[in-house]
Amino acid sequence: MNSNKTVIVTGASGGIGSATAALFARSGYNTIINYNKNKEAALSLCEVLSKEGATVRVFGADVSQFSEAKALTDFAVSEFGDVDILVNNAGIAQQKLFTDITDEDFDRMMAVNVKSVFNCSKAVLPFMIHKKYGRIINVSSMWGICGASCEVHYSASKAAVVGLTKALAKEVGPSGITVNCVAPGLIDTPMNGNLDSDTINALCEETPVMRIGTPEDVAKAIFYLAGEGSSFITGQVLGVDGGFI
Repeated sequence: MNSNKTVIVTGASGGIGSATAALFARSGYNTIINYNKNKEAALSLCEVLSKEGATVRVFGADVSQFSEAKALTDFAVSEFGDVDILVNNAGIAQQKLFTDITDEDFDRMMAVNVKSVFNCSKAVLPFMIHKKYGRIINVSSMWGICGASCEVHYSASKAAVVGLTKALAKEVGPSGITVNCVAPGLIDTPMNGNLDSDTINALCEETPVMRIGTPEDVAKAIFYLAGEGSSFITGQVLGVDGGFI
């Protein structure tokens, strides 16, 4: 059994998630790559990292369901003996006029983007509380802070992640656990693949650093919040948006 720290990254088959899992794995962490639907991408990432000598495992789970979030946690513990870091990255997005959002759209957005954070945090906290140590990093969005037209349910879900982060940080701080979140701006991921070049260029022009972000930009922020250098930082929202807001 590897004695290094263990990290679970949910939604690790996508852009930000895969970059985050890769950064932790290449830095010597025991890394659990979670996916829901994109098994091929998760296995491909695992293969690449394993060939580099990293210690990685893949586990499929729909973390919007508590039973599956618990199974993911139990798998990590069975493989590596513990869980030190949880990165709640699993999420979906959807652009719709507010009047066109259905009950099903809203409920699914909340289940995937908010309930998953609740479920996974609830699953790992008994282990973290027992040893008086843990890092939970949630992935919100700049739209959760300032709101986005035609993304009301998405913005609401990501604002909920901010509120959950701040409240949980106060509750588990005495147990040596920090809870923070990152709020990415426009990032070059498949989730933003529906944006045309004119929209992307316009958003870049509104961004002080004048470029679109990369998944690695977000991964590095998450990695910082998981490290010892951030042990006195909790309940915070770290914007990774190039100064957009």
